[in-house]
Amino acid sequence: MISLSKPIITNDEIRSVTKVLRSGMLVQALRVKELEEQFALYCKTKYAVAFNSGTAALHSGLYALGINHGDEVITTPFTFVATANVILMLGAKPVFADINEDDFNINPREVAKKFTKKTRAIIPVDLFGQVYDYGRLSMVIENRGIKILEDACQAIGAEHNGKKAGNFGNAAAFSFYATKNITCGEGGVTVTNNKKVMELCKMFRHHGQFEQRRYEYYDIGYNYRMTDIAAAIALAQLKKVKRFNAQRIINAKMLSDGLKNIKGLILPTIHKQNKHVFHQYVVRITKDFKSSREQFMNYLTEKGVGNGVYYPKPLHLVWHLKRLGYKKGDFPIAEQVSQEVLSLPVHPLITKKELQYIISTIKNYAC
Repeated sequence: MISLSKPIITNDEIRSVTKVLRSGMLVQALRVKELEEQFALYCKTKYAVAFNSGTAALHSGLYALGINHGDEVITTPFTFVATANVILMLGAKPVFADINEDDFNINPREVAKKFTKKTRAIIPVDLFGQVYDYGRLSMVIENRGIKILEDACQAIGAEHNGKKAGNFGNAAAFSFYATKNITCGEGGVTVTNNKKVMELCKMFRHHGQFEQRRYEYYDIGYNYRMTDIAAAIALAQLKKVKRFNAQRIINAKMLSDGLKNIKGLILPTIHKQNKHVFHQYVVRITKDFKSSREQFMNYLTEKGVGNGVYYPKPLHLVWHLKRLGYKKGDFPIAEQVSQEVLSLPVHPLITKKELQYIISTIKNYAC
């Protein structure tokens, strides 16, 4: 089976972990500090704060931007549930805005329809590895005092107009989950250019106490600390991220070149100002395709080609969010693409021969 995703763990990561284990300093020590420094340099931001998950990075970033009970935060219904859950975790309300049909990212024109007196922030998502339309969204929120937390969990190394993901908001969150472009199993980072946001993130991850004043508690906080074991793996991976992303881009181009002009199969859109790093290579199976998406998925699985759907149900139709008053039909583009999207293998370990097999297998079925 050609796997849909596969983490790349080598002797570099193993040696790094062994060194930490032998040091006796296992939790939020020297390797975490080094990761924060190196990740900020990579993103070209002033600060980076490491966490034990991408969800923790999102939660802490939103807290640091001042989101409180009763506030409203606009986000996309077409993403992983953590994006909306962190809003609920702060007692705020997720307000959804529909997406673009081509890149699946939040549509700034739809965002403009959702403003109320309670709107305090927006969480746009760099979905599948492509930065959202920052320019248009910035114009929509101009002079409104609305904060942006960029959910870049799927977009390490992605770029917009030559600037890396992480620079398109007041803060941004990344994930190092096992399937991401670089991984440490579980982990995350929040980046920002605002010193206060950085300090609040550090406080929030450490039970509400500032690092300089132990046992003095400023506010509620959580145990969101990253281990030095995870940081050591992430540091080893960060050194390879350029190569990993370059291979994903090459693999995606080969797939797009090989699969073009198949009726009913819509290939990924890359906006000209963007560098798409293909956390996922996502096609759409439309009504003009030879069969239903489910039949096609079964065929691919039988032929040994890994595949998956991200995401089969928009968040406004998930039970704990639907009960906020959302219903089917509220966000037609998100609902449509959720029934059409299909991810194909694009990770760096796929060989050229395997990519050729994927292409020929799909062509034999669809043409």
